[in-house]
Amino acid sequence: MIIVTGATGALGSATVRALLDRMPADQIGVSVRDTAKAADLAATGVRIRTGDFADPASLARAFEGADRVLVVSGSTLGPDGVAMHAAAARAAADAGAERVFYTAHQNTKADSPVAFSVDHAHTEAALAEIGTPWTSLRNGFYAHTVGWLIAGATETGELLLPEDGPISWTAREDLALADAVLLTDGPTFDGPTPALTATEAVTFEDVARTLSEVTGTTVRRTVIADDEWLARQTAAGMPDAAAQMMLGMFRGARAGEFDEVDPLLAQLLGREPVSIRAIIERTLA
Repeated sequence: MIIVTGATGALGSATVRALLDRMPADQIGVSVRDTAKAADLAATGVRIRTGDFADPASLARAFEGADRVLVVSGSTLGPDGVAMHAAAARAAADAGAERVFYTAHQNTKADSPVAFSVDHAHTEAALAEIGTPWTSLRNGFYAHTVGWLIAGATETGELLLPEDGPISWTAREDLALADAVLLTDGPTFDGPTPALTATEAVTFEDVARTLSEVTGTTVRRTVIADDEWLARQTAAGMPDAAAQMMLGMFRGARAGEFDEVDPLLAQLLGREPVSIRAIIERTLA
């Protein structure tokens, strides 16, 4: 049996749907904090059980009978988040899982300016100490982030953002399908996978150009100082912690942390990954 945590979230639920296309529902289980939110998955025949990273004891039953467990990384940052992910991986190992999978990020490293990348690196180190075979899915930067960042640009004619660098934006549904392949009959990776990314890395200059082409309205890319961008975001209501995390993305991008592209995702999909142009068109639809 394959168990997926966080299956009421966007990536977790998409991964379960992809698994349902590859194997019988009674061979899939999910671990969720609120089973009521998983009613749609229950209707497919998937096994639904309560499991909470913050309550490792709850995971023993949630992971019961697991051959493989996918620990979908949560939103808690810092040592608390690392501890919860490590606890989930240990619970999977204690339940007898033959392999633990974890959703990390393409630039996972301990000295990254991006907070979640540092956390992923520490979680990978914890996984390596458990003793059970593990695979860290080095997922590319989720492309839906672009939709948030281009909001209002067509109306103002200006894409006003901090200095950046190339990013290999990757569609979440592509990653969900690839993760499902790796969980079932795909190639085996001990430790981190190669970066699971789209086949091109683009800057926000490129995004502005594509946005202009798609809409027929000229959108100019304008670079603003980090502090000014932060002030604008918090003034608009974004929590400071979220704004700081997003700014870390720009700092990482201009340091070249997200420009890697790798053919593995396309190989797993059996087709080209969704392009940034298609992402923009979808966002504007």
